[in-house]
Amino acid sequence: MPADRPTDPVGKHAAGANAAAPQGVQGVQLDPVLDALDPDRDRPAHVIETRRLTLHFGSKPILSSIDMAFERGSVTALIGPTGSGKSTFLRTLNRMNDKVRGFRTDGDVVLEGRSIWAPGTDLLELRRRVGMLFQRPNPFPMSIRDNVVAGVRAHRIARGKQLDVVAEQRLREVGLWDAVKDRLGDSPFRLSGGQQQLLCLARALAVGPDVLLLDEPTSSLDPISTEYVEALLRQLAPALTLIVVTHNLAQARRVSRTTMFFYDGRLVEHGPTDALFEHPSDPQTERYVTGRIG
Repeated sequence: MPADRPTDPVGKHAAGANAAAPQGVQGVQLDPVLDALDPDRDRPAHVIETRRLTLHFGSKPILSSIDMAFERGSVTALIGPTGSGKSTFLRTLNRMNDKVRGFRTDGDVVLEGRSIWAPGTDLLELRRRVGMLFQRPNPFPMSIRDNVVAGVRAHRIARGKQLDVVAEQRLREVGLWDAVKDRLGDSPFRLSGGQQQLLCLARALAVGPDVLLLDEPTSSLDPISTEYVEALLRQLAPALTLIVVTHNLAQARRVSRTTMFFYDGRLVEHGPTDALFEHPSDPQTERYVTGRIG
């Protein structure tokens, strides 16, 4: 793994304490001057919501009537047995299932007050705002540098020498810069699996998403790489909304604020992670989190 640690990407959201300050997330008091400068101040508290969302493949319902609101700047873990609909739900949030034969939806997914299926929705822009990191690393067949800035180019966010700045910034952010700074023109397929996944994360972050979807992002990584990625996700969370599918229950407890438990085609329950694991309200949830099923 690279030697340098990821830099703190969340400073713009930090705020000092003040006895007369307004209340922030979870009762933390915010400095009123900094609060007034916060670019997220007037944005909805919930960046993305599902409203009676039902997913089908052909005539078969996969999940039914999912109502869920994802708080801005939080990490939500999606847990449940294989085949329970977690990944299908995740991929629906940025319309990655649109081209899957037989897939259809009822209900809605709303991104900051606007349906993701609204007429005129630009899919490229939607997937910039709601990015995705897949289970296995998927570098593009281009150089390490060009992988990082591929989306930046496509969205015309930067050009020329600015691309070099973006590449360095994002590679530093994920802790890869020292390992690759002297071979930015090399193929990414010469990197280790863990480094390739970090490269894909840098690519996803480079376009400035509001939400990042992660489908078992560490399942193919060794324990050291997994620990590193988890630490990075925790550091990113105040600036990003993260939604993570994982089969690793310990990982769900380590990284998430909220957990959703899917079982047998339904969202059984959701709530604060510690409460769901320690005091589940549904017997199926208790059986799963204690290892008696799944």
